[in-house]
Amino acid sequence: GGANLGGAYLGGADLGGANLGGANLGGAYLDGANLEGADLRGADLEGANLEGANLGGAFADEDTFWPEGFDPVVAGVIFE
Repeated sequence: GGANLGGAYLGGADLGGANLGGANLGGAYLDGANLEGADLRGADLEGANLEGANLGGAFADEDTFWPEGFDPVVAGVIFE
């Protein structure tokens, strides 16, 4: 948790179940990445490319920041 991955290329990465709570993922390229069940509570994903990413069952909270126009509920994210 708390990692600085801002702008990182993580396309197709398997991050299923990863602890990314509080991580900076702003501007990261996550196209096609597996984030199923990942902890995204407090993570910053503003400007990230989440096209084709699997976020089913990922955990988020009111402190998680999303890219403009992205709907985490439709993507299957669980809010706690």
